[in-house]
Amino acid sequence: MKPVTPQFPLRRATWFSFLTLSSLLLLTFLCAPLALARPGDTLRVQPALEELFVDPAFYSILEDSTGRLTLDEVRQPQRASQFQAGNRLPTTTMEHPGSAYWMRLIIRAEGELSQHWYLEMFDSHLNSVEFFPANGAVPTVTGSDLPLLTRKFPYKNFLFRLPLQANQTHTYYLRLQSSSKTTFLSRLRTEQPLAVHFQNEYGLLGGFYGILLIMVVYNLCLYLFIGEQTYLRYVLYVLSCSLVFLSEDGLGFQYIWPDYPALNELIIAGSPILLLLTFSYYARQFLDMPQRLPHFDKWVRGVVILSVVGLVIDALWLNSGWGFWFYLLPYGLIYYAAVRVWRQGQRAARFFLLAHALVAISVCFLILRKLGISTFTSTATVYSMNVAFVIEVVVLSYALGEKIKAIKDATIRAQDKLVKQLRKKHTVQQQLVEQLQHNQDLKDQLNSELENLVAQRTDELRQQSDTIAAQNRELLQANGLLALQSAAIEKLNTELQHDLQEVKTARVLSKEVDFGEFSQIYPDKDACLAYLANLKWAEGYHCRKCGHEKYCDGREPHSRRCTKCRYVESATAYTLLQKCKFSIIKAFYAVFLIYTHKGNYSSQELSRLLDLRQGTCWSFSQKVLEAMRRRRHAPDFDENEGWTHVLLDATAAEVEEGVGAEATTQA
Repeated sequence: MKPVTPQFPLRRATWFSFLTLSSLLLLTFLCAPLALARPGDTLRVQPALEELFVDPAFYSILEDSTGRLTLDEVRQPQRASQFQAGNRLPTTTMEHPGSAYWMRLIIRAEGELSQHWYLEMFDSHLNSVEFFPANGAVPTVTGSDLPLLTRKFPYKNFLFRLPLQANQTHTYYLRLQSSSKTTFLSRLRTEQPLAVHFQNEYGLLGGFYGILLIMVVYNLCLYLFIGEQTYLRYVLYVLSCSLVFLSEDGLGFQYIWPDYPALNELIIAGSPILLLLTFSYYARQFLDMPQRLPHFDKWVRGVVILSVVGLVIDALWLNSGWGFWFYLLPYGLIYYAAVRVWRQGQRAARFFLLAHALVAISVCFLILRKLGISTFTSTATVYSMNVAFVIEVVVLSYALGEKIKAIKDATIRAQDKLVKQLRKKHTVQQQLVEQLQHNQDLKDQLNSELENLVAQRTDELRQQSDTIAAQNRELLQANGLLALQSAAIEKLNTELQHDLQEVKTARVLSKEVDFGEFSQIYPDKDACLAYLANLKWAEGYHCRKCGHEKYCDGREPHSRRCTKCRYVESATAYTLLQKCKFSIIKAFYAVFLIYTHKGNYSSQELSRLLDLRQGTCWSFSQKVLEAMRRRRHAPDFDENEGWTHVLLDATAAEVEEGVGAEATTQA
C-alpha cells in the first residue's frame, strides 16, 4: 500500500517562516544600536540612570597565563599598559581555560547618586572570581569552586557592590578564572531595578520550573496508567533538560547543592551529555525510527555514541569550550528523520518539527554568545531557550497524546476488521465441528496406543538420563583437573616471560650482541642519560661544591641543580663520557664491546661498527682501557661485575679539569 503524504498547508509553513524571519530582523534592529555604539573607556554613571550594560569598549583585559600576578603587580605602569580594551580583542571570551584574566573597569560618578550601584557578572560558571574595591577594602573572593556561603549576596550570579563617590573616578579590578571558555558579560544596576529584576526573574524561572514539574508528573502518571514506554522516555528527557537549565542558570547551585561545588562542576559537565542521550532515546521511539527508518536509525545511534564520546573527552581533558558543536550533527540527523517520518504519514511528527524549530532559534543565540558575539545579547535572547523549551514541552506533550490517540484509532479499526474476519471464520468452524466429531473416535483409539508407546519410551529415557548424569559427574571431575592444569600453565608462562626478560638483559650486560639489538635496550640519548643519571646518583645526590643534598632539575635533560649554591651538574659530568664528542649511544656500545672483550678490541673494527674515525675510536679505547685498569685496582672490584661500572670512572674528567685549571693559572 502506498503511504499517504500529509498535505501540510503551504500557507501555514510560509507564515511560520515569515514570523521566524521577522523575529530575527526585529531582534537585529533592536540590538543594532548597542553594536554600533562606541563609547569611551570610562563608564559614566548619572543619577538619572538606573542600569547600564557593560559594553566591551568600557573594560580592559589582561591575560595572566601563569596565574601568579598580584593586584600590586597588575597596577604597575608596565603591566597597566598591557591591558587591552574589550572591543579590540580578537574575541570577547576567555579563550584559554585555566589562565587568569584581569578585568579593569573605570567608573565615574556624575553628581550625587541617590542609590547604591551593583556589578553583576552574568556567567555563574566562573570557577574563581576576586573583586578588588577601589577604596582598598578587603577583596571579595568567590567562584563556582567555592560554596555559596562565600558570596556576600546569595544570588545565582556574582553580584558586587560598587562604593561610588560623587564626581570621582573609581577603578575596579576583577580577577577571573574559568575551566571553560566564557564571556565577560556584565551589567550595572541600582537597588530599585535590581529588586524588580530579582522579582521578575525568579518569578518567571519559578513558573518555568513549575511547568516542567507539572509535565513530568503528568506524563509519569500517564505512563503508570497506560504503560506506554514513550511517556517514560519523555519524562527522562524533561528531567535531563531541567538538570541542564538548573546548572546553566545557577539555580541548582543556589538552592539544591549550594555546599557541593564539585557536584556542581560534575552536573555542568555531565548534564549536556545526559540530555543528548535522553533526547535521542525519546525521539527515536516517538518517530518510530527503528520501524520506519531501520537503516538510518543505526546511523543515528552511531553518531549519538560518537558525539557522546567526543563530549566526554572534551569535558575531561580538552576543555575547549566548543563541545556544543557535537550536538549539531545528531540533532540535525534526528530533525531530518522527523521530516522523512512526517512525509511517510505520521501526523504527530509535524509537531515535533515545529517545537524543535523554536529550540533551534534559541540555540543559535546561545552559539553566538559562546562565540563572543554579543550583538543579540539581551534578556529576551538569554531566556529564549527557556521559553522555547516550555513551548516544546507543551507541544510535544500534545503531540505524544495525538500519537497515542492515532495508535488507538488504528488499533480499533484493526479490531473491527479482525471481528469481521472472525465472523467469516466462525461459519467455517461450524462446518468443521462435524468433521471433528467424526475424528474423535479415531483420536481416542490413537490415544490409547500412544499412551502405551509413551510409557515404554519414558522407561528408556529414564535409563538414558541416569547414564547421562553419571557422564556429567565424570566431566565435572575432568573439568576440575583441566582448571588446575590451566593455572599451572599460566604460572609457567609468567615465569618464562620473566626468565626471557632476564636473559635478554643478561645478554646485553655480558654477551656479544650487535648494535641493533643493543639499541633496543638503550634506544635513544634520553634513555642513556636517564640510565647514567640513575647509576651515578644511586646512593643519593651530594653537591660537589657545597655538599648540599637537595636539588632540582637543571635545564639540560637529567641534570641536577643544587638548591643551595645553584651549581649545575650534568649526567655525564665526572664520568667516563664527560666531553664525549660523538653519540652517547655509540659510546655506550663502545664501552660494552671493549669491556666484554677484556680490552682486546681493535680500533679499526670499532671504527667500522660505529661509523667513526679510527683516531677517535683509538683515543676513546685508550680512555676506556685506562678506566678498566683503575677499576681492577679499586678496593671494591668484583670479577663478576657488569660493564656499566666503568662508566662511573671520574678520574679522566678530573684530570682534564685539573689540566684546564693549571693552564688558566699559568696564563
